[in-house]
Amino acid sequence: MSKYVSAAGVFMIAIGISLAVAYWQGPHSFVFAWTLNFMLMMAVLHFTQTFKPRLNAAYFRPQDWEAGGKIYKWIGVHGFRKLLVWVGWEKLNKASNPVKKSLEALKQLEHGTRQSEFGHLIIFFIVLPIALFVGAYYGFRQSLWLHLLNILLNLYPMAVQRYNRPRLQRAIRLIEKLQTEMNAINEDRRHTP
Repeated sequence: MSKYVSAAGVFMIAIGISLAVAYWQGPHSFVFAWTLNFMLMMAVLHFTQTFKPRLNAAYFRPQDWEAGGKIYKWIGVHGFRKLLVWVGWEKLNKASNPVKKSLEALKQLEHGTRQSEFGHLIIFFIVLPIALFVGAYYGFRQSLWLHLLNILLNLYPMAVQRYNRPRLQRAIRLIEKLQTEMNAINEDRRHTP
């Protein structure tokens, strides 16, 4: 029960801070758009860390139209990844989540792509109606910060996760295959006189 209370509390704090900033700066301001996205990131991260959803739905499997990541290259995922390196996000992320050279670490990293995508997907679909409402009420130009930050902070990170996941899955399958072959070789050696 305390998990639910904790998650509800974090969401209430995120909503409260976002509403206070909307009242203070206006829902069409950059400050509100930035605060809303980061408060939602905090709340969703708390949710995923607390409840640890499995995220095994078919949605997370690579689709045929994503083969080779061509669509992601076309929309500029590589440029976005370079931006993450330039602003220091990659360095910060690697410092807090160092990549180890093991099959289990790769599996955790692959699951992390699903977790990250899930979080950004939720935030995207929370911010989108708010941006549409602000656009309808104040005019489209007044909702540009919400739309722009929703694309940069949610849509592109989802694309990066969908681009990276098949590569991680291929590496996992390759390592598992090699381990199976090595186990078979070792088993044969034990039974050979």
